[in-house]
Amino acid sequence: MTESSNSLTRRRFLATASLTLGALALRGYPVQAAAQAHFTHGVASGDPLQDRVILWTRVLPGSGLEQDIAVQWEVAIDENFEQIVAQGESGTGPERDYTLKIDATGLQAGAHYFYRFIAQGEISTIGRTRTLPTAGVESLQMAVLSCSNFPQGYFNVYRAVAQRDYDVVVHLGDYIYEYGLGGYANPLMAGKGREVRPEHEIVSLEDYRMRYGLYRSDADLQLVHQAHPFICVWDDHEITNNTWQTGAQNHNEGEGDFADRRLAAIQAFYEWLPIRESSSVAEGIIYRSFDFGDLASLIMLDTRLVGRDEQLSHEMGIDTLRSELAKPARSIMGSKQERWFDDELRKSKESGITWQLIGQQLLVGKLFPPQFADEVFDPAQREGIVNGRYGMLRTRGRQGFPLNLDAWDGYPANRERFFDSIRANANNAVVLAGDSHSSWAFDLSDAAGQAVAVEFGTPSVTSPGFENFLPLPEQQVEEATLAASPELKYMKANGRGWVELSISIEKTVATWQFVSTILETEFTVSSGATLETYAGEHRIKTYAIAKL
Repeated sequence: MTESSNSLTRRRFLATASLTLGALALRGYPVQAAAQAHFTHGVASGDPLQDRVILWTRVLPGSGLEQDIAVQWEVAIDENFEQIVAQGESGTGPERDYTLKIDATGLQAGAHYFYRFIAQGEISTIGRTRTLPTAGVESLQMAVLSCSNFPQGYFNVYRAVAQRDYDVVVHLGDYIYEYGLGGYANPLMAGKGREVRPEHEIVSLEDYRMRYGLYRSDADLQLVHQAHPFICVWDDHEITNNTWQTGAQNHNEGEGDFADRRLAAIQAFYEWLPIRESSSVAEGIIYRSFDFGDLASLIMLDTRLVGRDEQLSHEMGIDTLRSELAKPARSIMGSKQERWFDDELRKSKESGITWQLIGQQLLVGKLFPPQFADEVFDPAQREGIVNGRYGMLRTRGRQGFPLNLDAWDGYPANRERFFDSIRANANNAVVLAGDSHSSWAFDLSDAAGQAVAVEFGTPSVTSPGFENFLPLPEQQVEEATLAASPELKYMKANGRGWVELSISIEKTVATWQFVSTILETEFTVSSGATLETYAGEHRIKTYAIAKL
């Protein structure tokens, strides 16, 4: 076929697609030529168990017609697919936005596999995944990620994680962001192809599907999914900012019924991520657990949507705020999930599993506003800072209130129940947190000051961090925040990256990894702090802080 006929065929396909499937069905995928089928967004795997794993892809019919398409799938020991160990046929269509998920069963524990999809003779990208191990595990390597905002910068963190050897990647939410064009975007990325689609804030099912399609068209995000199995939960931006069970800060009457928006967001999340669907879209239950042999249990919570009461505000009167915070019934988890959490910890402990890793969205540790005198601020900015949000938070900090009421600090009674459960039912708990965009480590203590667990908070993939909170040198902000928060043992305000966990029977080691830039596609990776917690101690025992 000549170059001119290739171009003509492509134009005809695109014209057909725009009249039938619709241009939005391409979801950012550049169709290069006519084909019997188009795998538009790579492949992915997730929610591995000892004998199975979820496999994901998206495929469009080559005809351009809105119709179902049959898809074959194969799992093999070798990359050439000469030793196929599992295979089958399924299908997809417009009702699932042409996404396809397979729960590939009958696999061996603790094994690496290759997988691919075939539709109408067209073959997808080959992905690599692995199953969870059984007893006798000596070590576990894990990457912990959160907060990837497309218009803030390139997904260099995803590329760096793809190039390393991990047993699993844990994503703690804010996989997408809901804002419209120019909302929560980095102006330095203007003209670099990081503009969002649709251009308006996403509200409907079609909006959410289109936004996932945009994110999943990113080559680095496709690469990390192709390289590693993911275990994911949502945070607020998969729905909208500061979501709770029945509403959100970033939702208003002009955007329709919140319940409809919630259903649309959950449906698109289920369609586009390699998560095992254990409940209906209406129920939206994603808390679940995974056992890595007898070494570690990973217990994934939903602290955002399923049982959260509405957030309190620092703008409330001081007596009202203090009274509301003291209410024992306030919950960030919901009573059903709290009971489930008790049971999961107990089962893990009774099975002799050394570590209980708790993956969830928000900082559990007690974090208070850094205290600065007015004089440290530039005179040109001083009045706006001390009379603005920081001044209000500084005053509330002096009155004993925490920094962020959207985090567990806004739900202290539930946090004490959470600690009670860990103390009664766990061997060694390590809490993992996302959401904040910066790097943190806490020694977690209950109200009586008893050591309960440690917490490691991952920085963001691209979203701006704590460094934007105050116009002061990073080290100065970190030192003041550490001084204001006795449980806080490590903080790095700036830096986009991830937490790398290395787990053995003796200890869990957390190392923060950072990319040098997200504003360009060329970057380097450097290690930050390395912190250790030893089995039986429930404290950060030793740590080294690298100067970056």
